[in-house]
Amino acid sequence: QVQLAESGGGLVQAGGSLRLACIASGRPLSTYAVGWFRQAPGKAREFVAHISGSGGTTYYADSMKGRFTISRDNPKNTVYLQMNSLRPEDTAVYSCAAAQYIFMTYYLPASYGYWGQGTQVTVSS
Repeated sequence: QVQLAESGGGLVQAGGSLRLACIASGRPLSTYAVGWFRQAPGKAREFVAHISGSGGTTYYADSMKGRFTISRDNPKNTVYLQMNSLRPEDTAVYSCAAAQYIFMTYYLPASYGYWGQGTQVTVSS
């Protein structure tokens, strides 16, 4: 079984940048597709980005395109989320999730069987 842990969250001003990391242990991360999700207070969990096991395919939510970049370093068992041009509405708890098999429902939380505990990102105006 794979275990996931996020790091890199914090407090930044609007227009700033952060890089989140999702670090896996227990199993090689190269065998899993990975997604990033976020949840703001009072709102449902929202899809952010997805990357295939090889790193050859990526998907982004519309509001994140051009601002966020997902990447992976399989020898380090790590997936990154580079976040630029941050806005106050990006404030949320960001979580990574892994799936060994996935079809075309990469945007659904139920498609992922393994989750980290999340890291808080706060963007001030």
